[in-house]
Amino acid sequence: MTPASIAPASIAPVSIAPVSIDERLEQVRAGLDRISPQEAYEGFQAGELLLVDTRYAELRERDGLIPGALVIERNELEWRLDPLGSHRAAAITSHDQRLVIFCNEGYASSLAVQSLLQLGLHRATDLIGGFQAWRSAGLPVVDADSVPDPVTKPIA
Repeated sequence: MTPASIAPASIAPVSIAPVSIDERLEQVRAGLDRISPQEAYEGFQAGELLLVDTRYAELRERDGLIPGALVIERNELEWRLDPLGSHRAAAITSHDQRLVIFCNEGYASSLAVQSLLQLGLHRATDLIGGFQAWRSAGLPVVDADSVPDPVTKPIA
């Protein structure tokens, strides 16, 4: 049996023309309302959004953490942010939450947000420039060692 022959009848195979990752990133970002570090900080301080850190442990340990951000590595993101999912993070309560996803420099997070939008998380976006832009803007960062268990729990 080929994969196409066991696929549900309602899902037709899709043929996609090859594109470079730079072209794909441009396409994805054209449909996003990305926000600056300062906008994200202000929205977070006002309780209007949840910051989600998708960087891997080595980067968090090297560069630190944004206080209050929910840490969910990229490979678990959809499962932890799906409000209907059995593995969702406790901080995720609805498809209407404003989620700001960030990676190290703002590339992978743009692609991740597209996946979240496809899950119906229509207010998800990403941080322009990622963690590095946040830090360069002089916004709050704490040492990873100062947070006992940041993974999937907002940092106090």
